[in-house]
Amino acid sequence: MQTVATIEQLRQQISDWRQQGLTIGFVPTMGNLHAGHISLIEEAHKHADKIVASIFVNPMQFGANEDIDSYPRTMDDDKQKLIAANTDILFTPTPEIIYPKGLENQTYVEVPDVSDGYCGESRPGHFRGVSTVVCKLFNIVQPDIACFGLKDYQQVQVIQSMVEDLSMPITIIPVPTMRESSGLAMSSRNNYLTADEKSIATNLSKTLLWLAEEVKSNKNFSALIEQAAAKIDASGMKTDYIHISHARTLNPATAEDKKLVILAAAHCGKARLIDNLQVELDA
Repeated sequence: MQTVATIEQLRQQISDWRQQGLTIGFVPTMGNLHAGHISLIEEAHKHADKIVASIFVNPMQFGANEDIDSYPRTMDDDKQKLIAANTDILFTPTPEIIYPKGLENQTYVEVPDVSDGYCGESRPGHFRGVSTVVCKLFNIVQPDIACFGLKDYQQVQVIQSMVEDLSMPITIIPVPTMRESSGLAMSSRNNYLTADEKSIATNLSKTLLWLAEEVKSNKNFSALIEQAAAKIDASGMKTDYIHISHARTLNPATAEDKKLVILAAAHCGKARLIDNLQVELDA
């Protein structure tokens, strides 16, 4: 695996591959890799000849009250995992390379509608930071396909919309959430949890499973959401939000909708955890 830090080095290698008629797959990450990230690399291998991964802790997507300096950085371990997964290139740019004019003077990309609400409401400016850095990375790498994990469901919808709206010739491949044996969705933020908190955190996925069963026979979504939030809070977490939404638009679900997604976020100790579950109702 090659590791490159500059745009020029990366583009030269990709240009060489293009001249050979090879296709490019891309997996952007913020590092601190776990099995969920590696599943994205494995999926990318099914669709492209060469795989590029990036590790960049993006300052633009962190809010004023979120400490970017405390985000776990495990570069040496990450490299070993990417090598084992047969990654071809790891791109490790600095903020100065990605944002040479500084954040305050950087052109940004904002995706309307699907960026609103949920994590967009809880973390103002977060999806502007996500869409801007992904757009810039797409322009640098120019991949044929890119893989994103469905654990960040709203993020996937934001990126899908951006690609469609800006006519980018990139296929976005959503990859199912990887879970621990307890049902807890794999996340770099799980590292913030103590052993006791990790046990408590499993109640988030358990509540989603309960709610997914309830919506099949009960269309009083607002009452179900209240009950679900109460379950999360009673378990020792603090609900940030929980919603039943249309799976594509993310608008609040109606009784007529058949393809739903349950979106949830909750605080457990120092960690803010997110999870989701798609539900398809019978016609």
